[in-house]
Amino acid sequence: MIESYDFGRIAINGIVYTKDVIITGEKTIDSWIRKEGHLLQVADISQAIEESAPEIAIVGTGYNGMMSVPEETRVYFRRKGIELLVEKTREACDLFNMLSKTRRVLAALHLTC
Repeated sequence: MIESYDFGRIAINGIVYTKDVIITGEKTIDSWIRKEGHLLQVADISQAIEESAPEIAIVGTGYNGMMSVPEETRVYFRRKGIELLVEKTREACDLFNMLSKTRRVLAALHLTC
């Protein structure tokens, strides 16, 4: 469960992270780095998707929403049959907490920008 989020800082299950994270049902992957910082490419997330097989993927685009999700990445999710929700990170955290109670959810969260 995400307990709190603010610019550059997130608390998940009692642990504070200061780098971007991916949360799956089983684990939190800290220090998540993308090839191009503010662009989510398939290669940046495909391993986590393959390992966790979520029903829903939530992408937090940052405090101000600076990270983008290009059409190629959106197509990847559609082809996998995974519902994709893209929101600023604060809203993405709220969605994760709500939806993960009853569904298999992956959250990929950019903490700054």
